[in-house]
Amino acid sequence: MTPVKRFDDKVAVVTAAGAGIGAATARALAEEGARVVVSDISQTRAEEIAEALRALGHSVRTAKVDVSAPDQVEALLADTLREWDRLDVLINNAGLGLPKPLHEQSVDEWQRTLDVTLSGTFYGIKWAVPIMRAQGGGAIVNTASICGLAGDYNMGPYNAAKAGVVNLTRAAALENASHGIRVNCVCPGVVNTRVAHLMAPGREDAFLRAQGPLHPLQRVAEPEEIARVILFLASDEASFVT
Repeated sequence: MTPVKRFDDKVAVVTAAGAGIGAATARALAEEGARVVVSDISQTRAEEIAEALRALGHSVRTAKVDVSAPDQVEALLADTLREWDRLDVLINNAGLGLPKPLHEQSVDEWQRTLDVTLSGTFYGIKWAVPIMRAQGGGAIVNTASICGLAGDYNMGPYNAAKAGVVNLTRAAALENASHGIRVNCVCPGVVNTRVAHLMAPGREDAFLRAQGPLHPLQRVAEPEEIARVILFLASDEASFVT
C-alpha cells in the first residue's frame, strides 16, 4: 500500500522557487504529494526546476512573477485557484539585499529591497487570505531571516525588511487564526545559496567558511535543511503552531 504523504491532494505556491531555499521547498512539497506552482522572476530558472520535477511524475506549474508588482502576485494566486480550485499552502520566499553601508545605499536600492522583501510578502498574504478563508483554512510560511531579529553589518535595508516580515507574520497570524489559517515564518542564518554567494563575488567559498563559525553548529545551512522546517510549518503536524 502506498503511504499517505503529508501534502497529498494539496496545492502549494512557492515564490522565488527557481533556486536556493525556494527550489528546495518546491521539490520537497512535490515529493510529499503537493501540486506545486514554481514561481520565480526568472522563467528559465522556474522551468528548470519544474521540468526536473515533472520528469519524476510530479504535478507542477510555473509562473514568471516579480513579487514587487502587486498585480502579478494577485494574478499568480487567482490563476492557481482557477487551475487547481484551491490554495492550501503559500510560501512567501522572495527577498533581496545589497551589502553596503546604510549611508551608501541609494534610495532606489532601499525601495527595491522593501518592495521585494516586505511588500512582496504582504501582497502574497493579502490575496491568499480570502481564498483560504473561503475554503476553510490554509497555511502561509514566510521566509524572514536572522537579520530580522538582530541587525547585520552593511545590510540595513534587508534588516529592516526582514524585521517587517517577522512582525507582519505575527499580525497575519493573529488576524486569521479563527479562520483556520496558520501564518508562520522561518528566520535562517546564512544558507548555502546563490544569494549568499552574491555577498562575496569571486570569493564565495571563503565567505561561507568565514560565516560558519558564527553559527552554533560551526557551519552554514543547506537549503534542504530550511525546506524541511518550512514543510513542517506548512503541514498538519504543525496544527497548533501560528
